[in-house]
Amino acid sequence: MPTQVMSLRSLFQLIGAALGGVLPTALFATGPNLLFIYADDHSPRTVSCYEQAYTMAHTPNIDRLAARGVRFRAAYLGSWCMPSRASLLTGLHPHAIETMRMEGKYPGSEYDPAVCRFWPASLRKSGYQTAQIGKWHTGTDAGFGRDWDFQAVWNRPANPDNAGSYFGPQLMDFNGQRQEVTEYSTDHYTRLACDYIRGKDRAADKPWFLWLCYGAIHGPTTPAERHLGKLKGRTEEPPPTIFGPRPGKPSYLDQTQVWQPGPDGEPVMKSKGKSTNPTGKATKGSSGRSFSNWVRQVNECMMAVDEGVGQVMKALAESGQLDNTIVIYSSDQGFANGEHGMKQKVAPYDASYSSPFIISGPGIAKGAVTRHSVNAPDVVSTLHALAGQTPPWPLHGRDFSNLLKDPTSAPWDHATLYMHTGQKYGSDVAKALSTGTDVIHAGVPFFAAVCHGDFKYIRYLAGDEPEELYHLQRDPHEITNLATDPSHTATLETMRSHWQQEMKRVIADHLVR
Repeated sequence: MPTQVMSLRSLFQLIGAALGGVLPTALFATGPNLLFIYADDHSPRTVSCYEQAYTMAHTPNIDRLAARGVRFRAAYLGSWCMPSRASLLTGLHPHAIETMRMEGKYPGSEYDPAVCRFWPASLRKSGYQTAQIGKWHTGTDAGFGRDWDFQAVWNRPANPDNAGSYFGPQLMDFNGQRQEVTEYSTDHYTRLACDYIRGKDRAADKPWFLWLCYGAIHGPTTPAERHLGKLKGRTEEPPPTIFGPRPGKPSYLDQTQVWQPGPDGEPVMKSKGKSTNPTGKATKGSSGRSFSNWVRQVNECMMAVDEGVGQVMKALAESGQLDNTIVIYSSDQGFANGEHGMKQKVAPYDASYSSPFIISGPGIAKGAVTRHSVNAPDVVSTLHALAGQTPPWPLHGRDFSNLLKDPTSAPWDHATLYMHTGQKYGSDVAKALSTGTDVIHAGVPFFAAVCHGDFKYIRYLAGDEPEELYHLQRDPHEITNLATDPSHTATLETMRSHWQQEMKRVIADHLVR
């Protein structure tokens, strides 16, 4: 038998195994760096490389990121701020995230970290350095020292009286130490991220994961001073769904209608309407504003986010880390600006739920577009695969790494499940549905939906709203509900089957009436 020469790595692995398995992973994590840039409350319409983008959208840096990577049709990460983040931290859909709960003054929330575990803690143990910068909206416990080696976060649940100050001044926790910061938040988070990328607050000999969470462009959607008025005089065509009638659509759209015809024919916001936030409070300073005026503000606010993307990419390049860093750009969810009469998130339509999703890095195709969509658990599964890590618990997601190498031809025949369970998590979802209590959030009943191929199927878990079926390619505005069209009976049955299979796969079939 030939003599086997044991490598130094193998020797350390044997030693580490004798010590409980800690040493080898801590010494030898060799995966790529992971940078996840996570904006707030914007659909693909605010990103100019997307076909459906506003005519005034201008995001050259995000577009360049797409040119060096893969752009997905959509991502369905969550129905509003908190559940999207909870799913990204656990790899689970909200109905399976036990002990997470809203508690105290909004947005106060709590969880038991021994039960509701976040996967960055496992990544730390594997040898990665983990960091989070920006908005935190998932429990008063932000996890410093357990999930994160470095944190500079605006902890909204822990500071409810400061929770509306999206653009400053903000009470921020720097590794658990609180201080007030007056700098415009988007710029501040970008500066902190660039410092981290260049080596501040981290070990130089470890791969890293940075979750950069912008608060923009969430309301009050305040542009940086340098961008105010940049789009003055520009106009935008309102979406075709801004006014009814809406035959075959859910009745709640009558209650979430925020727009009305203005004196010059352009839609304006009603003086009273449903809120764009989950508290139910009326949105301030919005009544009477024209559609184009509002869309200008949205896109001017987006400019600082795009500049931030350009600066962190420059920091990666100048520090020699660009070729060894996976970069993701996305948003926690979409935001309907006039679509279906809304000015909010939460609803199951692409405008209000779906996010842009762009990923680039080593081994990823360049300048490619895939027609497929993914959800938050899929992203977590794929990040583990890209980092060469085994997930610490069974995840709800699927690894889509094959789509990153071959975005157009790789086999991918999976339905994308996404859900809305309001402010409920874990077993509290089933309890709410069984009693019919708190099953409408931001005007929208609990639902689960799937996308597969060109079709989307929506089914409400509460209330008496109709099933919905849309052909996303032929009807991107989701105007015509095909669920009652006899010519689509076979498709409806197929999509119902996909929906049932996905609900069963993630152990959510007990939520079905």
